[in-house]
Parts: sequence; C-alpha cells; structure tokens
Amino acid sequence: MRVLLIDDDARLAELLVAYLTPQGVALTHAPGGQAGLAQVAAGGWDAVLLDVMMPGLDGLAVLRQLRAKDARLPVLMLTARGDESDRVVGLELGADDYVAKPFSPRELLARLRAVVRRATPSAVAARIAAAGIEVDVAGRQAWVDGAPLELTALELDLLTVLVQRAGRVVPRAALLELAGRDDTTVGDRTIDVHISRLRKKLGEPAAARLKTVRGIGYTLARAADEAP
Repeated sequence: MRVLLIDDDARLAELLVAYLTPQGVALTHAPGGQAGLAQVAAGGWDAVLLDVMMPGLDGLAVLRQLRAKDARLPVLMLTARGDESDRVVGLELGADDYVAKPFSPRELLARLRAVVRRATPSAVAARIAAAGIEVDVAGRQAWVDGAPLELTALELDLLTVLVQRAGRVVPRAALLELAGRDDTTVGDRTIDVHISRLRKKLGEPAAARLKTVRGIGYTLARAADEAP
C-alpha cells in the first residue's frame, strides 16, 4: 500500500514510517500543503493522510483542491482531539474518515485499511439499480437516468445503501453503519447535509424520488415513475 502523509510534523512522519513499514505500508512524507498536492498529482497513491492544521495551505484547503481533481482517492484526515467542526467540514468536503490526534498507530492502520478496502473494486462486479439510478458497486461509479454522477466517497456509499433498499425506509441512525461507515462519528445534521447535497447532484426529477421520512430517515422509490 502506497500512502502519502501531508503533515508539517516531521517527527510524526518518522514514527509512522517506523510503525507502518513492517505492516506493508510504504509511507511518503510531504511537509506541507503545496508539496502534498504536487505529490498527489504525480499519482500512484492508495490513500492520503492529511493533517488539518498546517501553516500556509491548511488541510481543508488541500482537500478542496484534491477533491476538485479526484473524487475517489481515499483521504483520512488527522485532526486535533475535540475539533468537531474540522471533522464535520472535512467529511462534508469529501474526506473518507478522520483520526483525532494524539492517536494510536494501530487505530490509524485499521482505519487506513478500511478506507482503502472500501475504495478498492472487488473481484466480482455488482451493479444495482432503482428509481432511474444505477450504481456499479465494484467500480465505484453511479449514473442517474443514464448520466454519470460526480459523488464523494461518502455520498456514493450512502446512495448505494438507498438503492439496495429501494422501497424501504432506511433509519437515519443506521444509514452510516449500513454504508460501512460505522467508524465515522457524525451527527444527524451532517447526514442531512450529505443527503441534501446528494439530491442536488441527482437533479430533478430524480431528487424527488428520494424522500425524507420525518423523524425516521430516508426512502428511495423502487422505480423512476413510482412515489416512495
């Protein structure tokens, strides 16, 4: 696994290299935002570890630029413990997960493997469809009424769950867990934000096929011409 660490903390980079190398992870260190973006542009990465607090171009600014060019590269944010606002903004910008500093290298490795596993196509392709929406689960792509969708990793995971359970109400509290995101701590409001953005990307009339069930969760129609 080739992983890029974008962080101004050289000591942390040394510690992670020492821990991750025997675990089969080749870690490369970029000491700042601009250097990190240049490394990302070179390609070949399985995931990015991105620190939020950096001088100059901070992690959130780096994430914005990264996601403008690549919606699929797994990004795990490194945040200061207790900075919930940074975590929420990072997830809304398209981060796949976060780890709060100080963290256990073992926890970091587990979360890193999880985000890479979710982004790696499986050996058997699986396509699912409902309400005019088609998802290639293995290929990590989606279409609405035949047009390709540009989704963040989390948006795609949420859409996959809704398509898989079309015609049924998916409780808001269970949505992240069903999407394989039970390791991501976000509140109900953040889920609502992601669903709202998902509706905008679906556009009309497809967005109308994804309904909010007040006080419970969401449901997607089974067919394009069917009300949920």
